[in-house]
Amino acid sequence: MSQLGLGRRFSYLIDRAKALDTGRLWKLAGTIGKDARKPRLVILADLLYCSATYEIAFQDYQDWDFYDLKRAERRTFMSHPKSNHLALKLNDRAFSGKFADKSRFNKEFAPYVGREWIDIREADAKQIEEFVTRQGAVMAKVPDSLGGIGIGKREAAEITDYEAFRNELLEGRQFLLEQLIPQHAEMSRLCHTSVNTLRIVSYFDGDEVHVLARALKIGNGGAVDNFSHGGMYTMLDEQGVARYAAFDGDNRTFTVHPVTGTSIVGFQVPLFDEVLRFVDEIARVIPQVPYVGWDIAVTPDGPAVIEGNYNSGVFQTKPSVSGVRTGLLPHYREVIGF
Repeated sequence: MSQLGLGRRFSYLIDRAKALDTGRLWKLAGTIGKDARKPRLVILADLLYCSATYEIAFQDYQDWDFYDLKRAERRTFMSHPKSNHLALKLNDRAFSGKFADKSRFNKEFAPYVGREWIDIREADAKQIEEFVTRQGAVMAKVPDSLGGIGIGKREAAEITDYEAFRNELLEGRQFLLEQLIPQHAEMSRLCHTSVNTLRIVSYFDGDEVHVLARALKIGNGGAVDNFSHGGMYTMLDEQGVARYAAFDGDNRTFTVHPVTGTSIVGFQVPLFDEVLRFVDEIARVIPQVPYVGWDIAVTPDGPAVIEGNYNSGVFQTKPSVSGVRTGLLPHYREVIGF
């Protein structure tokens, strides 16, 4: 490991120690201990050991069943800290704002977003009223939020005073209003209350766009499909088929969707070849940011990009639901060369 890499890792560990929430960690160790049928203290000690040795986040330990993996298997898993290091190393910070701010992102990727939108900071109450009433319902978003925080659906029928509505949005920093994206009928069959998106993690080497990970994110009765807000995900094969059950942030697994009854195992994402061609195109738009996690919706007319994550989250197959006990780190290393 280079001196720069060691410095990043040491700095990360120091920051983790400062931000350590002992109560949350103790609770997490207890939850994992029940699933693993191991004492909480044993899990806690192993969790801390793995955090330092394999550079994983605490949630990573639960999501990828580290308690049940051998050392050689643990070394194959990508992690959120490693992903953060890659983003810092590969992506030019001068261009990060084009991804971090959803309003700026919509401007930069206007031909690809597939929806109308308005920034209320640049519109008066009358313009907002015209937009919302024409749409019928909109998604209100905090432009610089992560993980679905600050996102909510607003119905035109429930708004009577648009001046007050604008002030409410400004106070909550929900500066961005977007048209609801119509999703492909097959995607809606999974869960109709949210747009069920694909997270495609890509790396552009200056010539070729490489796909590092393919995940299907699914809502669970709420308005968003985010893992941190009750949603679930499963990994896709190269043809866009979900081969294994999905799992959520509470470590629950689902072979069949609990709300719609649609089978998750065996689900074929529609227009998947078109999605991959679409990602190959958008990943070249800002070459200064080559490592991106793209959230893609599949509409009746084809793919549309929801956002590009400058510091992508990590998505991998869960060993306990798939039997696959190796992660994606070797693939990342092969493609990126670190």
